[in-house]
Amino acid sequence: MKTKGLRWWVVGLVALAAVVNYIDRQAFGALWPDIAKDLFPDMAADETKLIYATISSVFILSYAAGQSIFGKIFDWIGTRMGFVISIGVWSIATMLHAFASGLLSFSIFRSLLGVAEAGNWPGAAKANAEWFPTKERAFAQGIFNSGAALGGIIAYPVIGFLSDYLEWKYIFIVVGILGLLWLIPWMLVVKSGPQTHPNLSEEEKDYILSGQQNQDIDADGNFDEGYNPSTGKLLQHKESWGVIIASAAIDPIWWLFIVWIPIYLNEVFGLNVKEIAYSAWVPYVGAMIGAWVGGLIAQNRISEGWSVDKTRKMVITLGCLIMIPCFFLLKSPGSAMNAVMIMAVLLFGFQLAIGNVQTLPSDMFSGKIVGTLSGFAGTAAKLGAFGLTILIPFLTKGGSYTYAFLIGGILTIIALLAVWVLCPKIEPLKSKEIIR
Repeated sequence: MKTKGLRWWVVGLVALAAVVNYIDRQAFGALWPDIAKDLFPDMAADETKLIYATISSVFILSYAAGQSIFGKIFDWIGTRMGFVISIGVWSIATMLHAFASGLLSFSIFRSLLGVAEAGNWPGAAKANAEWFPTKERAFAQGIFNSGAALGGIIAYPVIGFLSDYLEWKYIFIVVGILGLLWLIPWMLVVKSGPQTHPNLSEEEKDYILSGQQNQDIDADGNFDEGYNPSTGKLLQHKESWGVIIASAAIDPIWWLFIVWIPIYLNEVFGLNVKEIAYSAWVPYVGAMIGAWVGGLIAQNRISEGWSVDKTRKMVITLGCLIMIPCFFLLKSPGSAMNAVMIMAVLLFGFQLAIGNVQTLPSDMFSGKIVGTLSGFAGTAAKLGAFGLTILIPFLTKGGSYTYAFLIGGILTIIALLAVWVLCPKIEPLKSKEIIR
């Protein structure tokens, strides 16, 4: 039986995986007050905060390493089984949190979670490259990114709801089971790639594969599989470094807000936990809308005949130009409501840009190496996020976030320059273009 629009079922499942990903990762922070009270009852708040920061740092570093590890895994064993391993391991790691009893055990389980959860992102990039023609990739990436934003919107309310009925240990088990349940429709829907999928209609198969045939390496008039360099040769391309540097600069901006929004609202405006819960979700709405709009704009422009190069740079530039003034407005927003609204606009711009940055590997290289480059870019991005996370307590002494937002603006400019300078023309690359 043929399934109409099968590629959209695939990207929908990948987006749902991103929702589960965010619920699993944010459960730890949401439940930390109960965890600290249970495991460290005699410690002062500053002492438990240090433990929390240490465990969180372990997660980010493991997440960074996992980007490259799973980038390779997805290229080796394929998208279908790559997701099975990634989500299977992270779901088990989430449930193991229920058995943690201190700094060491939590660090081990968070490390395992970070490595496995990182596979979601190179896996999404690879699924995008396999299942979508070039003109639809930015929109497909936007759907996936909106899943991450939706996860940010619903994670805290879900954890809060569960906490009314369950102890923190059992909540980790429940949210871990969500990921294992996701594997059921994934295995049923994604039986193979589009080339051999038994439920993919010939019409949709031709549409997907013909839309990916944009490389003619030997210039004989026939489309080739695409340029698939070794890892060493991949890194000899300045375009690869453009993707890596742009990712390393722009991704920490997302982490700046998902980690520090509650602390910022409490420290600057004195909001309590309930008030934060009512307002901290607003920026994620802007992010979700931006993820969809960025993909739709790119798809529309390419359908109207714009080149991939012109389209990607236009949307990325637009997103960055929206973000930059928002950082300056956040220096003195006036009220908590104004602040979260400005953040919503800022993250709208962020998602406009990031969705198109994340499609660059598949725009320039064969699908066989896309996961590797996406993994390298993801590792650089998370190392940048780790560095910024470490700096924030020093940059915000006295409750002023001016320097933190200034750095955010600078990172935006760096990301924009990386794309324009190091990716002079976004198009399928050839071996002769390698820098020697």
